[in-house]
Amino acid sequence: MATLELDDLNQYIEKHIGTFHAKRLEKLEKLNFKDVLKRKNPYLFKAKNILTAQDLVKNVLDAFLQSQEETLFGDFLEGVAIFVCQKVFGGNKSTDLEGIDLEFTKKKIIYIIEIKSGPNWGNSSQIKKMKDNFRNAKEVLLSKNPKRTIVAVNGCCYGRENQPDKGEYLKVCGQDFWQLISGSSTFYTDIIEPLSHKAKDKNEDFHKEYSRVINKFTQLFATDFCDDGEINWKRIVEFNSQSKV
Repeated sequence: MATLELDDLNQYIEKHIGTFHAKRLEKLEKLNFKDVLKRKNPYLFKAKNILTAQDLVKNVLDAFLQSQEETLFGDFLEGVAIFVCQKVFGGNKSTDLEGIDLEFTKKKIIYIIEIKSGPNWGNSSQIKKMKDNFRNAKEVLLSKNPKRTIVAVNGCCYGRENQPDKGEYLKVCGQDFWQLISGSSTFYTDIIEPLSHKAKDKNEDFHKEYSRVINKFTQLFATDFCDDGEINWKRIVEFNSQSKV
């Protein structure tokens, strides 16, 4: 087991956090409002008693961006986890084991990990798929290392799990996950400060574009879905859900 230098962590995050911000901004710049509106639940927004075009546009846009940001930042955190484990335990991203994001050996135990952002990530079919991935990965590894102990882990970058033993795998979250792959009980808080690298500048750029998009989409929405300043909900639902004949 090696020791991870915080300078190495800082350098990795400074090098890669910009990619997250760039992709986040790119998603915003390329948005087509009608495409987003087609994928959102118009009944929900009506039930929230939204009365102005700008409020509706902002609600639709924020719901879309939150989902996109969760995915983008999850990818970034997965990269951090693999980097850290590689430095400390010689871990690596799996290339020939389907669904496995990280594998490493610690105290003669081979760990295979599927990394998720948080603990509430999937439905029953997705969890079944993960279990299948773990079974298949174990078969492959045991054919090469029949006497080794292999532990499957659903690793979550944040949150808690009070009952980690799920039978076929462990569900390890938050502090416990980062400690497993880094060997440090404080790593889950050590990464907080480096994540703010240039955050102020990057978020100012994002919010400038965000404001422009809100104004642009509000104008488009008012033209297509408002009558004399009032939102036409029937027209929105027809646009979103009407069968094509």
